[in-house]
Amino acid sequence: MTEKIIFTILEDIIFFSLLMLGGYVFGKAFYKIYKGEPVFARKSFSAVENVIFKCIGTKPKEEMTIKKYVFNLLLFSVIGIAFSFAFLMLQSFFVLNPNGVNGMSWDLAFNTAISFVTNTNWQAYAGETGVTYLSQMLIMTVQNFVSGAVGIAVLFALIRGFARKEKKTIGNFWSDIIRIILFMLPICFIGAICLIAEGVPQTMLGKVDYSTLEGGSASLLLGPAASQIIIKQLFTNGGGFFGLNSAFPFENPTAFTNLLQSLSLLLIPVGLCFTFGFAFKNNNKDVGVRNRIGIRVREKSEGVALLKAMSVIFIVSVVLCTTYEFLGGVTIDGVHSLGNMEGKETRFGVGSSALWAVATTAASNGSVNAMHDSFTSIGGMVPLFLMMLGEIVYGGVGSGLYGMIGFAILTVFIAGLMVGRTPEYLGKKIGSFDMKMVCLIILTPVLCLLIGTASTVMLTIAPSWLTNDGAHGFSEILYAFASLANNNGSAFAGFAADTTWTNVVGGFIMLLVRFVPMTATLFLANNLSKKKITPKTDGTLITSNTMFVVLLIFVILIIGALSFFPALALGPIAESLT
Repeated sequence: MTEKIIFTILEDIIFFSLLMLGGYVFGKAFYKIYKGEPVFARKSFSAVENVIFKCIGTKPKEEMTIKKYVFNLLLFSVIGIAFSFAFLMLQSFFVLNPNGVNGMSWDLAFNTAISFVTNTNWQAYAGETGVTYLSQMLIMTVQNFVSGAVGIAVLFALIRGFARKEKKTIGNFWSDIIRIILFMLPICFIGAICLIAEGVPQTMLGKVDYSTLEGGSASLLLGPAASQIIIKQLFTNGGGFFGLNSAFPFENPTAFTNLLQSLSLLLIPVGLCFTFGFAFKNNNKDVGVRNRIGIRVREKSEGVALLKAMSVIFIVSVVLCTTYEFLGGVTIDGVHSLGNMEGKETRFGVGSSALWAVATTAASNGSVNAMHDSFTSIGGMVPLFLMMLGEIVYGGVGSGLYGMIGFAILTVFIAGLMVGRTPEYLGKKIGSFDMKMVCLIILTPVLCLLIGTASTVMLTIAPSWLTNDGAHGFSEILYAFASLANNNGSAFAGFAADTTWTNVVGGFIMLLVRFVPMTATLFLANNLSKKKITPKTDGTLITSNTMFVVLLIFVILIIGALSFFPALALGPIAESLT
């Protein structure tokens, strides 16, 4: 037991070190994209960009007003939802369907189309049996790219709002997403090759028949999996090509693929924190910061402060979840198991499963390498609570950081009220309009989660959708709507998701929690961009020191506790006490 715990601690340290190193590299790359520069192969990529810009009829240097930016973003998303909805209903009529998959029902197609366009990737179907190969490539894989790129583009707009003074534009939506996608394409190609080399399938062949150990026969459904798996992890999508997701040996076959995929969950969200710091390095004197892996980083320290706050919550969550899963072992015939192994793959064990569970719910990813429904009550509450916070640790690509920036503005506002000063953040005075937008960013997921859970619990048919009753059954419903309301996509396995109620209500929830905060972020960026940059004075709240990090964490946890403690008390807390 002691050796297993030591190995888990070393595994977590190595994971966190690689995460910070990889995040720094991605942060530098996305900072170049933010500035409108190709990351590598400048001439080749510039030529490709120019061809694409001409084809879509846009000028990359022509910036957009807030109305034009929001209109283009919403139009792009509406077209994506409409096309995906129609295609999924009619998918059985198209090619690349060797397994004879039928078209989806209208409510399931509605839910799935919204799910992938909003970067939620909630799946009320089994991946390999619910969609055709063509749907996997044309709908799921494409939306994995573009939905993530949209989130990062909105974050870029918010950063410009802070960095600029007295401007009426916030960038060009099309140039941002095209440059992001062009950068990620070769990264995903290399990642897919690594997965294929480890045994992840990438084929157009249909099912393969095989003989079981019991002497029977069965069929294994394969398909073009590797190319979708790597991008769904990197862009925090999470929708599994296979129904069992990354717990399935053909989606996640080895310790190397498990490490690669678990790192991929958080590399871009962590990297964007560094990008946020690099974007402001010229506003004030650069500060030398030594990160946890000993690399000297020169950047504005406000970006590091947000990263520190995220990292503290993440590390505490990993420790709590791992501890309770190790303590959850059972004794059978006098033999005590090394932790709670129910619902976990033996090749990963407790440590890797708990780490993945925290990482996938800290990001808005939702992929799993173990069944969260089988975690201990408190071990399962940790990923649930991370989603409830708005998945800001480190969060989804783009959406996680602009959610955390919303909390940072709220923290500055509260501190300003306490001392009677107009709050400032990154040189911009925070007014009433800004706070209204921040409230929309923070509270929209909270309201959708609680209303969705309450309305579902009151349905007389709801108990038939659950495999458990009592507190754990309530936790299954609560987890499902926490996932839907925070663009995650994971679920407690005991909840029957493919119902007309969940598909329709869940679809509207995913729309609201994606586009209301996103639109509010853009209007916040536009309002900030119009303002002057206020010089720092002796009365300005320092937002880069340890005190601010502690205050920020305190505000995040207070908002979470006030919003969700009653619900958690009815679910996982009640279960742990009984």
